[in-house]
Amino acid sequence: MHLLSVIVPCYNEERSLSECIDRVLAIRDAHLDLEIIIIDDCSTDGSLAIARNLEQLHPQITVLSHKVNKGKGAALRTGFERAKGDFVAVQDADLEYDPADLKNLIRPLAEGRADVVIGSRFISSAEHRVLYFWHYLGNQFLTFLSNMFTDLNLTDMESCYKVFKKEVIDKIRIEEERFGFEPEIVAKIAHMRLRIYEMGISYCGRTYEEGKKIGMKDGFRALYCVFRYNAYRAPLPVQFMIYLLIGGASAAVNLFAFLLLMGSGLTILPAAGSAFLVGAAFNYILCILFLFRHKARWNSLQEIVWYMVIVILIGMVDVTITSQLIAGGMFPGTAKITATLIGLVLNFLGRRYLVFPERALQ
Repeated sequence: MHLLSVIVPCYNEERSLSECIDRVLAIRDAHLDLEIIIIDDCSTDGSLAIARNLEQLHPQITVLSHKVNKGKGAALRTGFERAKGDFVAVQDADLEYDPADLKNLIRPLAEGRADVVIGSRFISSAEHRVLYFWHYLGNQFLTFLSNMFTDLNLTDMESCYKVFKKEVIDKIRIEEERFGFEPEIVAKIAHMRLRIYEMGISYCGRTYEEGKKIGMKDGFRALYCVFRYNAYRAPLPVQFMIYLLIGGASAAVNLFAFLLLMGSGLTILPAAGSAFLVGAAFNYILCILFLFRHKARWNSLQEIVWYMVIVILIGMVDVTITSQLIAGGMFPGTAKITATLIGLVLNFLGRRYLVFPERALQ
C-alpha cells in the first residue's frame, strides 16, 4: 500500500472546500491510503472552521493555518514540510480539478517509471469547461517559454496537478509566495534531470464571479519567474540572446549618458569613461534580476574582484576604441555604438564565466 500526501492550500473557499475534501477521500482504496494536509492561508470567510470540522471527522486530515495571508506558494511550502507520504500531490481547494484523476497520475510513480507526474488540461479527451480565451493563450505562451528554457515538451506548465516522489520534493526549496510556484517548480525539477511524465486530466474552470483568484499580475510574475529560475542554467546561445536584450538596454543608457556628458562640456575621455560606468552598473542590475544567479549580490570577494577587473578592462577597451574611431573621423555617436557592440560580447563572456560562474543548484 502507498501513502499519498495531498496538500490543499485554501483561501476563502468555504463554498467548495467540504466537497473537494470528500472527493479526495473517495479515492482511497485497498492499495492507496491518504494524508490530507489543509493549509488555511488566513481566510476571511468560514474556510478554517470548515477545515477544523473536517479534521475532527476524518483522522486522515491535518489542518495548518497562517496568521497572515502569504499566498499559494507559501501555503504549499508549509504543507510540503509536514508531508509524510510516499508521494506528494497538490490539490486546489476549489472544484476545478477532479481528485479522481490523482489515481491515474500516481501510477507511473508507483510503478517506478517516473519521479514527477504533471496533469495536463490540454491533452485529455475528458470533459473541459469552456472559458477564457486569453487565459488559454497566456498559458500556452508561458508554457512555450518555459519549455524553451527547460528543454521539456510540456503542454500545461501552469497545471495545479503535480505529483512528486517524497524524496524529490524534499530536495526543493520553494521560494515563490504566490502563483509563481508553478514555473519555479517546473524549472527546478527540470534542472534536476528527473523522469517527468505528463498525463491528461479533466478540468472544470471557474469564473471570477465564482471565486477564481489568479489575475494579470500573476501572469507577469510567472513570466518573470520563467526567466528568474531558468536563465542562469539555459544553454549558452539562449543566455547570449537574453544578454543581447540586457546589453542593448545598457548600451542605450551608456550612449545617452555619453551624449549628455559631451553636451555638458566634458571632453571625450571623461565623458566616455563616466558613461561606461553608468551603463555597467545598469547592466549588472539587469544581469542579477534576469539572467545569472539571482542570489549573487556581492556575496564573495572573488565576485567583487572579477567584476571590477572586467569593468576596468572593458572600460579601457571601450574608451580606446571610441577615441580612435573619433580621431579617424567617425561621428562620436557612431563611434560609441561600435565600441559598445564590441563590449557587449566581452561583457557577456566575462560575466558568464568569471563574475557569475554556474553554481550548484540550491
